[in-house]
Amino acid sequence: MSRSERSPLLLAGLLAGMGVAHLAVPRPFDAMVPRTLPGSPRAWTHASGVAELVLAAGVALPRTRKAAALATAALFVGVFPANVKMAWDWRHRRTPLKAAAVARLPFQVPLVLWARNVADNAGQAKITEGRS
Repeated sequence: MSRSERSPLLLAGLLAGMGVAHLAVPRPFDAMVPRTLPGSPRAWTHASGVAELVLAAGVALPRTRKAAALATAALFVGVFPANVKMAWDWRHRRTPLKAAAVARLPFQVPLVLWARNVADNAGQAKITEGRS
């Protein structure tokens, strides 16, 4: 299996793992939900977990990969404020925890780029298949 074939499956695995984590152990995620959002933090945690599972399935399937990968990129952008909130909330914690929370912030960029790359490659695969 080539790297371009593995990449969407790895992204789907990451999404599925995070989706399961949001549903199985929601409490840490609840704390990250910005207070400005309406409704309960638990509802947002569960909704994001379900969204991640749906996107994981979409990215895993070649037929829906491009749209799901683009939606995944949007999700990664959309959850950035929660990561900023976490970094802010953890500013008084022990140094390793504070460092971990701050270090998460720049990792959103490669996640967005990864999802966009999966979407771009899904489009290329369809073009190549159409020429066969």
